[in-house]
Amino acid sequence: MKDDMPPASPQLASSAILERNGRYLLVRRANPPSADMYAFPGGRAEAGETPAETAVREFHEETGILPRNPELFETYDLPPHESDGPGARHFFLSVFKVEADLDVVAIAGDDAASIGWYSASEIFDLPIPESVRECVEKLETLRPQ
Repeated sequence: MKDDMPPASPQLASSAILERNGRYLLVRRANPPSADMYAFPGGRAEAGETPAETAVREFHEETGILPRNPELFETYDLPPHESDGPGARHFFLSVFKVEADLDVVAIAGDDAASIGWYSASEIFDLPIPESVRECVEKLETLRPQ
């Protein structure tokens, strides 16, 4: 790429937060980016999708749960870092809070290596992207005491 060329637009991605009784649903990523890290279910947008549609689709693909009422919670501009290696991409991530029926069971699917429910303190001991840490910290401060 030439130095005088404008940088490519960031690729759009979305993730979704489902919380139950103080525990958050996380997947352990099987593929890059963030392989072997724990994160909220999510992924890249497909052509024509809104960020909310991406969050719902990706959440369903990775957990088997069809969420509803996506509400934008946070956004992140995630440029690639040198440590990400060659070919790393620039992402614009939209993070949504979602709801789901209490009786549905999450099953790891798509590119999720595993899935589980974690408390905030457990999450902070896992390998997680900084965006997940920031969202959980913010959610915990909003939680009724």
